[in-house]
Amino acid sequence: MCFGAVSPGYCERYANCCNVAGVRYYDPIYLPFAMSVPETQDLPSSRCTVSVIMERREVQQGRWSLPKWEAIGVLAGENVPTHDSGKTLIRADAGREQYLWSGFTVELFKDGAENYWYNLIGAKPSLYIVCRADSENDEELVPVMVTVDCGEADMHAEADDDVFAVAMPPEVYQWLEQYVVKNYVPRERKKRKRKNWVEESVYGKQKPQGHKDSPR
Repeated sequence: MCFGAVSPGYCERYANCCNVAGVRYYDPIYLPFAMSVPETQDLPSSRCTVSVIMERREVQQGRWSLPKWEAIGVLAGENVPTHDSGKTLIRADAGREQYLWSGFTVELFKDGAENYWYNLIGAKPSLYIVCRADSENDEELVPVMVTVDCGEADMHAEADDDVFAVAMPPEVYQWLEQYVVKNYVPRERKKRKRKNWVEESVYGKQKPQGHKDSPR
């Protein structure tokens, strides 16, 4: 895939690109600076289709070997599979399996624009993958939604859902950036006028009896 230029703010944070089973996904340490993001004009203004990569590893705890699940990446733009939603095994080796979950939609709302803005200007712009244990197999962790809203992710974490933060692909970054520019104006910081606490106090307004101003 050929890449050209991205927004300057994005390039400052992203430096390397990883490859899982021949499919590219993005990590904030490995993405090349000289790259171009595919045009996003054809994307709906508030919806973006993505796929999630989940990894299962066997972790030794004492005499027992237990499965550990983790979301490790998100595909977007040209990388999103065209087949229907579901789970596909894309890699398997000793003690590790990776699955591609397709059919997720990131949806944006105007009342969440401030949280999106904070996500974009943060050190590691992220997508948040909300996961729950499978109702039929409690050893399997299933992604149930993807969001760019850190506040929404926090609410799911407080509700005991498993939430993973993964690097935001450049296609999603540009799409989100366009939405925020269109729908959000950061609040202007107002400079607070410093108060004279002595004058505002009871002492300042009402001098004690017998008090005399010292002569100049």
